[in-house]
Amino acid sequence: MQICIIDGNEIKNRDVLHDTLNRALHFPEWYGRNLDALYDCLTDTYEETKLLFRNLDALEGALGNYAEALVKVAYVAAEENDKIRLEFQ
Repeated sequence: MQICIIDGNEIKNRDVLHDTLNRALHFPEWYGRNLDALYDCLTDTYEETKLLFRNLDALEGALGNYAEALVKVAYVAAEENDKIRLEFQ
């Protein structure tokens, strides 16, 4: 199982977020480092994948509305791909 920890205390901007996702989930070279590309990668994966969100308030503080959009993309991807699991701590 792939696990990506998205910790609001560590994610300070979009670049760090996408670096974290890419490093943990081994996205393909074409990963566009945006929410559309994230959705595409998550819905295309055949491997069990967990997105573990921690310190969501801090994430929202760092990313603003982008954090809310990120969570929405994760929910939609999880609805479409039964290999995606979401966890919030």
